[in-house]
Amino acid sequence: MNATSRPAVPGIGIQFWRLTKPRVVSLIVFTAVIGMLLAAPTLAPPALLAAATIGIALVAGAAAAFNCLVEQKIDAAMARTRGRPTVTGTISSAQILLFSGAVGGLGLAILWHAVNPLTMWLTLGTFVGYAVIYTVVLKPATPQNIVIGGASGAMPPLLGWAAVTGDVTYQPLLLFLIIFAWTPPHFWALALYRREEYARAGVPMLPVTHGEAYTRLHLLLYTLILVAATLLPFATRMAGWFYLGAVAVLDAVFVFYAVSIWRRYSDALAKRTFAYSIFFLAMLFAALMVDHYLPLVSA
Repeated sequence: MNATSRPAVPGIGIQFWRLTKPRVVSLIVFTAVIGMLLAAPTLAPPALLAAATIGIALVAGAAAAFNCLVEQKIDAAMARTRGRPTVTGTISSAQILLFSGAVGGLGLAILWHAVNPLTMWLTLGTFVGYAVIYTVVLKPATPQNIVIGGASGAMPPLLGWAAVTGDVTYQPLLLFLIIFAWTPPHFWALALYRREEYARAGVPMLPVTHGEAYTRLHLLLYTLILVAATLLPFATRMAGWFYLGAVAVLDAVFVFYAVSIWRRYSDALAKRTFAYSIFFLAMLFAALMVDHYLPLVSA
């Protein structure tokens, strides 16, 4: 292959941007923003919303970059991640570590000075939970990595709530519980159709350690737990009838996918389930926001 036929290497800025996993971070930021919007009876001050959003996004991106740094060997064995700069070597480990520290430190500083100390400490705890406890300790050690490590991924709405109120009440804990219950079926759908790659990488995901049938059953069981969790905002009067109608439809489709995977598995079905799970979470939080502001618009 001559030089003219080689694929062009993206610019350094694009490579660092990719390390922050922007698609994942966008869902994190979205659920955090919904937490902010739900925390206030009316719209919170725009400056506060902007500072909290930027701070949380920066720390989330820093955690993602650190995750890529730690998981270089795993990423090299996975088709969807083997093109990352950490694998190709176009960015050094020292550069990534410096980038993660600088971006994360800036995000924490913004949260401390422009939001409140509680949000900063909770966000720092989330960074440690994901980048260290999940990535370094849990993921290579136990097939329950997703279940236990899901706690850090469930934190964003709680961070958003704390940013606006300076407090943590039962409402953001319900949002935390929803994402915590959502995480296992979301990731196990991915792990099912990527099971051979996880096996080559030596990651003890549930389909690798306990087999496909066991994982399919547990995906269904956790989906039913998720359905129960999604009903709690209505049961506690945190949300109203609009939310209940929306979540009933979203839950029904998720259960349909989970039952289908349990009864007649295929990789194509697992891929559709994984894609739907992302849509499910985004639409559920959007429904919560609409339900919250609907009375204000109608008044």
